[in-house]
Amino acid sequence: MPDVRLQAELLEAKKEIQRLKESVSPATTPTVHKDLSLILVIPKWSGSDATVTLEEFLESIEASGG
Repeated sequence: MPDVRLQAELLEAKKEIQRLKESVSPATTPTVHKDLSLILVIPKWSGSDATVTLEEFLESIEASGG
């Protein structure tokens, strides 16, 4: 009898795994569209002396976020 019980539990586990796979499949996952419009307000920073300082660059990122 232990084999019958073990097989039943294995079958239930396989069903659960299949259900979980189906719930996370790409076909059922909604597409997320990111709003990248804030990229335009952040100045480019190349690290050279001719551009904005790192502090100014980080401040512009913080200011655009909130």
